[in-house]
Amino acid sequence: MSALPAEFADLEPFAGRWCLPTEQERYSTRLASTMEDMQAFYDAVVPRAVDCMEYLEALPFDALPEDATNLLHLLYSMIQVSFPVEVWRQPRIPDTGSSAFDSFTEPVP
Repeated sequence: MSALPAEFADLEPFAGRWCLPTEQERYSTRLASTMEDMQAFYDAVVPRAVDCMEYLEALPFDALPEDATNLLHLLYSMIQVSFPVEVWRQPRIPDTGSSAFDSFTEPVP
């Protein structure tokens, strides 16, 4: 069974790794990823991001089906890797040493 809506089957190879429900999981995955992995993910999702958002905006946000929720989580992960890919060229924020980021609230849904 597909994790994402059929319209986004081309993004399915990234679903298992990047459809993550929490900020901490997304951040941890980013830190554990190579730049090559993040770049490939970013390059696949960014051109489809507007299509993804339009698809999600047509659904009731408080009652998204599971495949749409996974798509939303995929977008959240794309945002998580955008600065490392676009600006820093490394998974960690430059000059932060071993500091970590912990989020205690999550976007809804």
